[in-house]
Amino acid sequence: MTPALSRFDRSRLEEIIASFPRLRVAVLGDYFLDKYLDVDPGLAESSLETGLVAHQVVRVRHSPGAAGTVVSNLASLGAGKLRAMGFTGDDGEGYELRADLAALGCEASGLHVDASRRTPTYLKPRDIDRASLAGEHSRYDIKNREPTLPELEDRILASLELALAEVDALVVMDQVEDQAMGVLTTKVVSGLREMVEGRGRLVAWADSRRRIMDFHGLVLKMNQFELLGLHDPEPGSAVPDAAIASTLPTVTARSGAAVFATAAERGVWVYAPGSNAAAPERIAAVDVDAPVDPTGAGDSFTAGAVLSLAAGATWAEAALVGNLVASITVMRLGETGVARPEELYPALERWLERNR
Repeated sequence: MTPALSRFDRSRLEEIIASFPRLRVAVLGDYFLDKYLDVDPGLAESSLETGLVAHQVVRVRHSPGAAGTVVSNLASLGAGKLRAMGFTGDDGEGYELRADLAALGCEASGLHVDASRRTPTYLKPRDIDRASLAGEHSRYDIKNREPTLPELEDRILASLELALAEVDALVVMDQVEDQAMGVLTTKVVSGLREMVEGRGRLVAWADSRRRIMDFHGLVLKMNQFELLGLHDPEPGSAVPDAAIASTLPTVTARSGAAVFATAAERGVWVYAPGSNAAAPERIAAVDVDAPVDPTGAGDSFTAGAVLSLAAGATWAEAALVGNLVASITVMRLGETGVARPEELYPALERWLERNR
């Protein structure tokens, strides 16, 4: 066990969780709608026109995705006040996304409706008789294919400036691969960095699929491949522990803030500028003895870690709480999983059994 967690126990976890209801968190980024089409294979028909299979949908489910997944997890963990900032289209998917956020108690005046945009959507057909990943069909994605307009960028930045005066933490979620098409455009990122600079008590956290090093000065969460600048890794591949440990101090120095590097079942490494640790610390993951779906695991880790940091946790403690949350959400098959505070205690017991 890392020395930084040698005294971490249930009472310390209780202390951290007890602070969650007082915390105010804004989530800026790309909000997607995760829309599930539950298909009954036994009802399949053949199209008279094409002869192709006509899959029969028996249930439609939807929930906030991408930045919305972070909001869902923050809400489930008991965060006191949530703000969504970004944009949706003036379309049916946007209506459903906003309804889902409202049900979570998330304030969304900064999530601007813009008729020039589509609400990004992951459309996920899946067979109801197979709960595992094997039951998923090919996914259909709705994304914006034209640049975000300058007027919308200005509205987003204005909302951000107002929100920063009232929150304890800011989570930035950059999901869209083409920067010009999403919320975190070059202009928005530049304005964001200027606004968070010097706000010492604000926990400012960023996660970006393609441009993580653009968010200089914010706490960075990245996976093992992003740490080394590797995009589109082969399924099943992994970065050696030694490579993660040796690269992390350099990336941390470049970023100007702490860096969390996740590595699936091996856990997460963390390092911060001026850290007393001689080397990056690896916080082990929680062993999960069940089928898993890693979709959204990084987002749930973010929610647990950010709330913990805002509650006064150390870097290592925040990494552990993030791991506890992710260990629960990966077991939610066929849905955008969330974790509840009471579920973290059994997860901690499993972690302590293995790491003490």
